[in-house]
Amino acid sequence: MSETDAIGLAGENLRGTSGLDQDAAPSPRKKRTKKSVASAVTQDTAEVPSEQPTSTEARALAEPSLHGNATAADVATPNGAAPRGSEFELKLLVDPERLADFNEAPIIAANARSKGTRKHLKSVYYDTPKRTLWRNGLSLRVRQSGARFLQTVKAESGDDPLRRGEWEANVPSIAPDLSLAMPFIPDKLRTDLDAARLDAVFTTDIHRHQRVVALPSGTVEIAFDQGILKSGDRATSVSEIELELKSGSPSAIYDLALRLAEHGSVQPSIRSKAARGFDLADDAPPLARKPRKLRFDVSIPLDDAFATTLRAGLRHLLESLPAAEDGRDPEGVHQMRVALRRLRSVLDLMRSVGSLNRLEAVRAEARWLTQSLSAAREWDIFQGDTLPAVAKGCPSIAGFDTLEEAAEKRRSAAYRKVRFILADSRCASFLIGLGGWIETRGWRADIPPENLGQLVEPAANLAGRMLSEQHAKVLKRGRHFKSLTAEERHRLRLAVKKLRYLADFLLPLYGRKKSAKRFSAKLVELQEELGSFNDMATTASLLAGLGTEALDSGAAVAAITGWQAHAMAGSEPRLRSTWCDFVKTKPPWARDAEA
Repeated sequence: MSETDAIGLAGENLRGTSGLDQDAAPSPRKKRTKKSVASAVTQDTAEVPSEQPTSTEARALAEPSLHGNATAADVATPNGAAPRGSEFELKLLVDPERLADFNEAPIIAANARSKGTRKHLKSVYYDTPKRTLWRNGLSLRVRQSGARFLQTVKAESGDDPLRRGEWEANVPSIAPDLSLAMPFIPDKLRTDLDAARLDAVFTTDIHRHQRVVALPSGTVEIAFDQGILKSGDRATSVSEIELELKSGSPSAIYDLALRLAEHGSVQPSIRSKAARGFDLADDAPPLARKPRKLRFDVSIPLDDAFATTLRAGLRHLLESLPAAEDGRDPEGVHQMRVALRRLRSVLDLMRSVGSLNRLEAVRAEARWLTQSLSAAREWDIFQGDTLPAVAKGCPSIAGFDTLEEAAEKRRSAAYRKVRFILADSRCASFLIGLGGWIETRGWRADIPPENLGQLVEPAANLAGRMLSEQHAKVLKRGRHFKSLTAEERHRLRLAVKKLRYLADFLLPLYGRKKSAKRFSAKLVELQEELGSFNDMATTASLLAGLGTEALDSGAAVAAITGWQAHAMAGSEPRLRSTWCDFVKTKPPWARDAEA
């Protein structure tokens, strides 16, 4: 069935089965929002135990629900809809010419139960013209395999990078049956869906070779997918290995992925075919999200807090990777650097329980990757913010166009380096190894026996001490703020940034105290002011590095230098005021802090 036939049939069946008006013109996609389905409902922070249940139903118990406190199993399923609860899946992107080679990898040859099955899968993904489902973290798909049609609803799921909610139902044709999907859609979206029509947004045509690999840590279903995604006259190829946990520990996914990475070049990914398809349909770059806010029970043990924060950090890192590699949205590299810095802050926090050899290795790799992204981020800021602002403010000065061309060459070179680094086996091994270390809670093996008891103590016991120590370091570095040199302010900025990331992780342990919210707000404000000051200081080194490339832009370079000198002088009173406000703000761990 061709894409045209599939979409045409879908449209006919939609008109026949749902009575939805197909004549209205589709509206353009609205700006995507970071608000997901998880934010529309009540959910707890899911904690995946180190010993995983051995069935899909058991795994579903750890899932955030789509309807208040009800799990998928609690929701009535009309006409035989079968909720699976969740899937735990990692993708490995590979070169199309090498995909078949991975099927012969030693780890698969030694542990696969059989030669597997081959399928030709054709799918159509649906949504309203305004992307009601996708903007809220949901996707709706009907897949044809032979004479069978299977409808699937998938949902984002908390902070776990590999876990998603998934519910399936058999349907008679390639057209969706919205009534079967409704039980798994939040109440607030149902009215919008009832009032809108569903369109076929894009199709997938995938040839899949599927096998089951049994490892000591768990059983993994491995699918070698090759094919194409199409939307209108746009298309993109698919060449990936999907690893889905069927039973056992989530570490089995990472065990297998790491062995496959040893066999050939792979790039770990959690970007779904749905995400790729919607971006293709809307001709949009991959979405780079800000990190989700963590929510902890105040009594959470330290061991669980470590696992939850690390898992959230890995998710943020993997989510940011496609946008960083794509390069069209500067937020990609920016959010990837934020994710890496947040991870390093958690690793620093973990030092409190003892010297961890593996931790230091992970931290070193995170630092390497962060530094590899620095140049791209600096040129993004210069070309996207600094240069346009000054050029607009100085329209009579010549040379900005030439400077823009030189900056674009430097930015392009920086992004070529980013893509090279992200495709490097060192990066893949770091990401996969980090995931496995988190799921096995590998830090336990490095902790001296006499310190293991700390892991079962409430994380709140550690929070006050760690926040207090970093807060004191910030105050010490900011002493005599007015007379600090540029280098001293840079060191202060780094200390503030570290406190900010620690606060993101640990302040939720103080619940909804007003003092926690106030302290967080003042800390964010200080970090932003110091960051702006640092961006202006970085511009000077970028301009100096252009050398002969900027010879014809002398007037423009001088204008930028003068503009920023004036801006730095003008921002000084505001920066000092922000610092004073922060110093006066009572931290929530203080005994006399406001509740």
